[in-house]
Amino acid sequence: MNPFPVDLLLLSIATPLAAALIIAFGAHKKLALFLAYIGFSVPALVAVYLVAKFAGAPQHHGYAFFTSYDMGLAAWGIKLTLGLNGISLGLFALAGIVGFAAGFYALQSGAERLKYYLLLLLVMQGGLMGVFASVDIFFFYFFHEFALIATFIMVGVWGGRDRNYAAMMMTIYLTLGAMLSLAGLIAIYIKSGAGTFDLIALRETIAAQPLSALVQKNIFGILMFGFGVLVSLFPLHSWAPLGYGAAPSSAAMLHAGVLKKFGLYGLIQIALPLLPSGAGHWAHILGVLALCNVIVIGFVTIAQSDLKQMIGYSSVMHMGYAFLGIAAMSTLGVGGVVIMMIGHGLSVALLFLLATSIHHRTQTFDMAEMGGLAKQAPVLAAFFVATTFASIGLPGFANFWGELTIFIALWGFSKWMTIAAVAGIIISAIYGLRSAARVFFGPQSATFAKVAAEHSPADLRWSERVPALVLLAALLLVGFWPKIITTPLNAHLNHAPYISQK
Repeated sequence: MNPFPVDLLLLSIATPLAAALIIAFGAHKKLALFLAYIGFSVPALVAVYLVAKFAGAPQHHGYAFFTSYDMGLAAWGIKLTLGLNGISLGLFALAGIVGFAAGFYALQSGAERLKYYLLLLLVMQGGLMGVFASVDIFFFYFFHEFALIATFIMVGVWGGRDRNYAAMMMTIYLTLGAMLSLAGLIAIYIKSGAGTFDLIALRETIAAQPLSALVQKNIFGILMFGFGVLVSLFPLHSWAPLGYGAAPSSAAMLHAGVLKKFGLYGLIQIALPLLPSGAGHWAHILGVLALCNVIVIGFVTIAQSDLKQMIGYSSVMHMGYAFLGIAAMSTLGVGGVVIMMIGHGLSVALLFLLATSIHHRTQTFDMAEMGGLAKQAPVLAAFFVATTFASIGLPGFANFWGELTIFIALWGFSKWMTIAAVAGIIISAIYGLRSAARVFFGPQSATFAKVAAEHSPADLRWSERVPALVLLAALLLVGFWPKIITTPLNAHLNHAPYISQK
């Protein structure tokens, strides 16, 4: 079913992992840097190419570029099965684009033990491409864990303030979430009687013989909280701002921008279609918890004075919108969640990149010790303001379509939840615009004036502008031409089983 002589999906996974393996075996520094360029570039190029070719590609049960490999585990119902459908296509592209930006930024970062930093980042990249290309839910989970382990190491070794505590908290919370998620996925495998982890076969088996309402309720609850921990669902969210505040920039870009979407993707690709009755039971509870993400964490975000912590909390807040889209239990809601994930992934990755660029020029993340940076760095200011507008959800950026679609879907589910959720836009505007004003405009603080006099902060270098331009261009492309995502997404969701057509 793959129309290409080379399996491009497998290539996008194998290239960064092969580059990491060669670096691990002692590649010379120049060779390591060259391999890293290749390892981050190939997945991005493959992702863009497959998005362009998706409409004309042959389909296998709704998946394009479908291939399957027997890994010697067929007796347990496990195969490395790869393919992209309307839901996974955009997220696969997100992983490739954010991975390229994070990798390019890391290559110019001058980090200590740069070879090993790049090695772990390449492992994360390979794992991320595997998550969204996998049709077999065993490998879907396996690739996530592969990327997650690399994240823990990077935070613990290259992290900033409180890195050891942050790495420990991330390990505890995310391991708990991963174990709950695994228990839910195994329960689906056992209760379905399909004898396979292949998502296509599971859907067909459960469509012919649906699981009982009680079984669906229990399994969906396990997956909701398991995946919820991984996505920072309230009140199990405290690991996220702490971890992102300590994480090195490229790791924060990849985790917050892409890896964090694993749980949401699992809910809409696996749990919601296979367990519709269970989803209906938990929908209102999920909606209330999601509103806590939007409102409670939104006010916590306003209270932050540390720029990186503010971005971390804002990421937690915006995940509430995605959970609300899932709670709506409709094709419109799921479609909004996918667009929201793409817009949020691009914008939060760019915000973390810019926050580090600001730190390099001010020597602090404390916004009270900044001010007036726009005079020395107008391009940096323009990028930050534009990305802040994207995060708020202004028209012209990808985030706008995600939030708008979720609000429309949510209105049919609960009008009071919709009204409360819309208040989140005002909260986002408050902390977003205030942070831009504190950092770039007004008089310089005494602390920053002293730093500026000693170091004369320069504007963004091209090593920073290139990844920033890539991410901002993607935000604008989806913002002005959402059909690049919505056309394949609509085609899939209009024929998706078990999801109400609302």
